[in-house]
Amino acid sequence: MPEPLISAERVPAGVGEPALAVTDLWKVFGPRADRVVGTPLADLSRADLMAQTGCVAAVRDISFTVAPTEVFVVMGLSGSGKSTLVRCLTRLVEPTSGTVLVEGEDLRGADAKRLRDLRRHRFAMVFQHFGLLPHRRVLDNIAYGLEIRGVSRTERYRRAGEVLDLVGLTGHADHFPDQLSGGMQQRVGLGRALAVDPRILFFDEPFSALDPLIRRDMQNEVLRLHHEVGKTMIFITHDLHEALRLGDRILIMRDGAAVQIGRPDEVVGAPADDYVRDFVADVPKSHVLTIRWVMRPVRDDDPLDGPELGADVVVRDAVRAVLSSSAPVKVVHDGELVGMVDDEAILRVIVAEEQ
Repeated sequence: MPEPLISAERVPAGVGEPALAVTDLWKVFGPRADRVVGTPLADLSRADLMAQTGCVAAVRDISFTVAPTEVFVVMGLSGSGKSTLVRCLTRLVEPTSGTVLVEGEDLRGADAKRLRDLRRHRFAMVFQHFGLLPHRRVLDNIAYGLEIRGVSRTERYRRAGEVLDLVGLTGHADHFPDQLSGGMQQRVGLGRALAVDPRILFFDEPFSALDPLIRRDMQNEVLRLHHEVGKTMIFITHDLHEALRLGDRILIMRDGAAVQIGRPDEVVGAPADDYVRDFVADVPKSHVLTIRWVMRPVRDDDPLDGPELGADVVVRDAVRAVLSSSAPVKVVHDGELVGMVDDEAILRVIVAEEQ
């Protein structure tokens, strides 16, 4: 069984420079916060640190990288530090220490002018609270970031019109925000972020105020847009199911620190500790685990004329092929035979979910 990823994972081979690289990042709030990091105080629990210094370590020694076009999800309960983390990544909150490299550029070293430029051109944010301009039409709201850049009226409306269709708002260009549902308003916010054509999109719990059905629709929208436009996305959520659905990899936080970093199947299949194990206890494993987690080694007497499946096929999607085959199914990865999966392995996962 693959090892769980508990520390930061390197960018996959062949991907090149990370879109985002975070190293030893701390954010401490309180008096003399800069004297906490690098001292024995940094090892104190959150409660003890507050009692002794009046400081709160909202982000504790976080390191990770995000590959270009990856959807990287940061999740945790309220107070875990996830929203402070994303604000440090854009310097809406100033980190206490550590490095944040955006496509190799030191974000913490950027002066005010360069920081404005990066926010206008390199990355954009989508918040839970839409922040739309109520007196402006949908088209004007989407075009707002381009207006701030100084883009001509003709060009910004052309671009906003393209994005309007991309985010499913065709026919709503002349509406005002208060004429739209919550889900439609969030589409406007998403369109405004996409209109400036950022290379990195930050989402800070954008759907948490939406009804469950609308929330699922917006998750589908993010997946569709990612497929179509291929942006790097950093997504903050407190919802495990949302994290598992959207993330290529997930960072789970607790009390400001990273507990585990891994793919959804790694988080569910090999939780790093009891905290994560409790988090994923009710997740239907057949919906998340891939067949690499249930396959067995190839035996000398295995027939090799049966069907084959990729190692990253989800167990739920493999059930029909495995149960209908008279022979074990071959599991392949990069063209190589890496294991076999049979009825017993598949049924073990399904039966466990029903108990």
